[in-house]
Amino acid sequence: MMSNPQPTNYTPGPYTPATDIMTLPDLSVPVEAALFPQHIVRFRNDRRAASIGLDHLSDEIWVEHFGKFTSLAGSLELPLALKYHGHQFRTYNPDIGDGRGFLFAQMRDSMGRLMDLGTKGSGQTPYSRFGDGRLTLKGGVREILATEMLEALGVPTSGTFSLIETGEALERGDEPSPTRSAVMVRLSHSHVRIGSFQRAATIGDTALLEGLISYSLEKLYQVQPGDNPAAQLLNLVVERTADLAASYMVAGFVHGVLNTDNINITGESFDYGPWRFTPYWDARFTAAYFDHQGLYAFGRQAEAIHWDVAQLAIALRTISDSPPLIEALERFPVLYAEALRRRFCWRLGVATPDTESAKMLVEEAVRAMIADKVMIDQFFFDWRGGSLRNDDAQARYESELWLPFKSVIAQYSQPMLGNTPYWQGNGPCSTHIEEVEHIWSAIAERDDWQPLNAKVAKIREMGDAHWAENMTVPLDKV
Repeated sequence: MMSNPQPTNYTPGPYTPATDIMTLPDLSVPVEAALFPQHIVRFRNDRRAASIGLDHLSDEIWVEHFGKFTSLAGSLELPLALKYHGHQFRTYNPDIGDGRGFLFAQMRDSMGRLMDLGTKGSGQTPYSRFGDGRLTLKGGVREILATEMLEALGVPTSGTFSLIETGEALERGDEPSPTRSAVMVRLSHSHVRIGSFQRAATIGDTALLEGLISYSLEKLYQVQPGDNPAAQLLNLVVERTADLAASYMVAGFVHGVLNTDNINITGESFDYGPWRFTPYWDARFTAAYFDHQGLYAFGRQAEAIHWDVAQLAIALRTISDSPPLIEALERFPVLYAEALRRRFCWRLGVATPDTESAKMLVEEAVRAMIADKVMIDQFFFDWRGGSLRNDDAQARYESELWLPFKSVIAQYSQPMLGNTPYWQGNGPCSTHIEEVEHIWSAIAERDDWQPLNAKVAKIREMGDAHWAENMTVPLDKV
């Protein structure tokens, strides 16, 4: 069963190391981290670190583990580069894998979930091909902004755990060079992806495929395998990824590269490259400059993720009959529509009396936003709780285009609008490309990190406001 949007786990807990990934020896190869000439801590996520018992580390010890990659006690002895294949823009590529990152450590969080610490920019691996295995500092800054914003908007996402500047000059063809380098660590609920299953199926390794299924069910979803574990897992992945697709839409987020090697088996969003937030509800809006056909455009993300999950079904078909897999896949459109309604109401801060009303709410809101060119973030801010907050907001919605939406929203039950400072402010917190570039310019030109720190604080204020009243919309209502 799909759940309501859930807040990120910040509950403090003890450090509880794990090595569960070692039960799948054919999934990875041990590697060594690069040696960097410099280590400057630029970002450490102590909120997330508290949930795995690592927030108490000094900066010196932090660098030792997350810049020099000295192993954490009781966890993996050596970093592991994961092996996987994947469809990249729907062309199958068997020559990929962790090319500039690795799985550094595993542990359980304060909720008992198995968590991974994975890297980006930690050096070359056997799968680097022609890459240098490095990450630009700008890429790391962008990942901080993406994960913080998504977290605040209720999207299930990995968290940027650490960013350390490493003192190298990198050459890149898509940004001014030489440019500064960094190594990033993310905290994620698994790094097993659809491409992991595709590789196992393609090379004919049935034992690995069955092992991946058992690992995913028992370690990640924390359920016992049933009579048909492959179909059981596919149903869970369909539920999680349908919700993920809906969460992207309600957040106004465009991932940019929804290849099968970028879809986590847990349905958690991760690995942010050319992402953007679209200012307007524009189905054709793309994030990646190289997405010439708009394959991963804003309005096609549900289609793209559904297609990716179908590739998982094809991989699982090697050990399962097709009918139960097809049945699982066919659930996606309905689950996506349900999740879109539920998440739309959650971000608005309203509870809806019935499914048809929620459907009309979303349709009329989207229709009016498009026709009247109202920004997504502005709409959700102005209508938080189901009614407009002041005269300025009233003026933005005087057009007759909004009459159908106003008629629907008037049917809603008691508004759930809090009195937190964020909702009493002058406008919404957005993270559009112009501000991202402004934040980076301050760092690149003056080594000024204040705009980034201030933005993270503002985003977190918004996130705290979203969760302040523990608002939930009952599943049977939408």
